[in-house]
Amino acid sequence: MSEPLQPAYVLHSRPYRDTSALVDLLSLRDGLQRVVWRGARGKGRGTRPQPFVPLLVSWYGRGELKTLQQAEVAGSHARLQGDALFSGLYLNELLVRLLSPGDAQTLLFAAYQQALEQLAAPFDSVEPVLRSFEWQLLQLLGYGFSLTEDAWQQPLLAHGSYAWSADQGLYSVPAGNNGALPGAGLLAMASADWQQPDALPTAKRLMRQALAVHLGGKPLVSRQLFAAARGAGQS
Repeated sequence: MSEPLQPAYVLHSRPYRDTSALVDLLSLRDGLQRVVWRGARGKGRGTRPQPFVPLLVSWYGRGELKTLQQAEVAGSHARLQGDALFSGLYLNELLVRLLSPGDAQTLLFAAYQQALEQLAAPFDSVEPVLRSFEWQLLQLLGYGFSLTEDAWQQPLLAHGSYAWSADQGLYSVPAGNNGALPGAGLLAMASADWQQPDALPTAKRLMRQALAVHLGGKPLVSRQLFAAARGAGQS
């Protein structure tokens, strides 16, 4: 039984058999879906599986692996380049690694769309976009925690120092503790005040810790590619 057309984005694609591809889609109504995209690598004029391009898609099948029935481009899009491109690939890899197939994620779909729009616009840094999306992702998947209160429901203090654990969330540690997160940075992150000097460094360290719990030991390929590209540009 085929499904009606719905908005979707390609998160990842890899060759399958002669001219097909196995494609991970983020769809509006059905979340993460894996489909066989026939003719994806052929010479025809049909729509190809390209990341960051808004699509309307439908598929059929009953198991975890569906077969794409129809795909068409749903509108214009800006081409991501440089840091924005690597950042988009990072977001895609996070979604493939963390989402459970078939779980509807309409709010996450909207957050992803917004992140792509922000990456496509002129910017000084990709960091605010990445940190905001990571935090939304954790919250929408049920892994969020308070950024304004500690594990004992006490308000975070701007002059305080904190650490994070998966079972407690944020808790107070002595000033000068190695690796401590500054309260001012955490409170700025909570209000998305990325102009505050401690906000982005604090958010990056905290999100690395929180995401690592759910990603397991396997490194993110997109993060390695980003680091390699940065290194090549500085050499």
